[in-house]
Amino acid sequence: GLTSRLDYLNDGDPATTDDLGVSGIWLMPVMPSPSYHGYDVTDYRGINPQYGSTEDFAAFIDAARERDIKVIVDLVMNHTSSEHPWFVEAQDPNSPKHDWYLWSANPTGPHWHQADNGLQYYGFFGPHMPDLNYANPEVTEAMFDIVRFWLEEMRVDGFRLDAIKHLFEDGKMVEHAPATFEWLREFYTFYKSVNPEAFTVGEAWGKTSLAARYVPDMVDTVFEFTMAEAMIQSALSEDRELVERSQSRVDEVFPAGQFAPFLANHDQNRTRSRLLKEEQAFSAASLQLLYPGVPFIYYGEEIGMQGTKPDENIRRPMQWTPDGGFTTGEPWNAPYEDLAERNVALQTTDADSLLQHYRALIRLRNTYPALRTGDWRLVNAAEDTPSVYSFMRA
Repeated sequence: GLTSRLDYLNDGDPATTDDLGVSGIWLMPVMPSPSYHGYDVTDYRGINPQYGSTEDFAAFIDAARERDIKVIVDLVMNHTSSEHPWFVEAQDPNSPKHDWYLWSANPTGPHWHQADNGLQYYGFFGPHMPDLNYANPEVTEAMFDIVRFWLEEMRVDGFRLDAIKHLFEDGKMVEHAPATFEWLREFYTFYKSVNPEAFTVGEAWGKTSLAARYVPDMVDTVFEFTMAEAMIQSALSEDRELVERSQSRVDEVFPAGQFAPFLANHDQNRTRSRLLKEEQAFSAASLQLLYPGVPFIYYGEEIGMQGTKPDENIRRPMQWTPDGGFTTGEPWNAPYEDLAERNVALQTTDADSLLQHYRALIRLRNTYPALRTGDWRLVNAAEDTPSVYSFMRA
């Protein structure tokens, strides 16, 4: 399915204008998992059979390479599935794998879960996701081997790193612990030794000053959650104050370009469902794609796909045509109710559509280096025109 749709993302010909023009793809978890979302991995070296085979993945990578598209995959390092063979074995207190997880007979605080062995194990995200114990060097060695496998054998270009702020817990400190920073510096050195061009983007959900601590020596970029909210709110209010303040702060604290602007992701209500008018979606896209950094677009955002929690409703099938186009079979979840009016086929034929706006913005980024890697300078707009936001890229 991914391979068959690559030309929509980038057909490899810079002269054409009917593709989106993206130069990278982040795949959410493709490793085997008992859940629909895949964030509880049971095999770090496999491909979930629901998506295809290892050979299918290799063909996908080849097709992406032909179009000069980089591919990164989600790597869930903080925890495994409770069904992972490591954890199944670790429940035996005499097993060499026992210390690969965090155990306690009498724990204090939240996030502890009862195991069949009479002990309790730590799982920040729930009982089906037990946390790995990176204080054990064997766990680090195992994860480094997995990183090498995906970079060398599976030929990916890097990773989106899930929940990196939670890797170590220090008493009541369950995020941004000093040991997490120390471990990530070692991790950075390792993956760059495997491939100096390997790219990582970290999920360190938090305010700008905390997110900025993870670059440049732990990950290459981090998602900028504070700025995402500011862009949405400024588009919604049609007032520059929040986005001007947030983007100025990002420019101040981050190394040049080492942040990832986005509007929404798979854990948040979709952008178009938060905005009242279609024009506001145009503004939000412009705020994101005319700013520096490495922008990420959640699939379907470019056509204004809608969806609000629970999570299944913000992860619905892509809306390709008025009758779906996602599959000839039964999709895992029904498309959104506006499928007939909001889809790629219709917006491709409408010169004024949101999709065409995204295509034009991405072409601008691809054409002008100033928009990709240039300086950003705020230009003061008149105080009596709060709906005008001005800056210069050079």
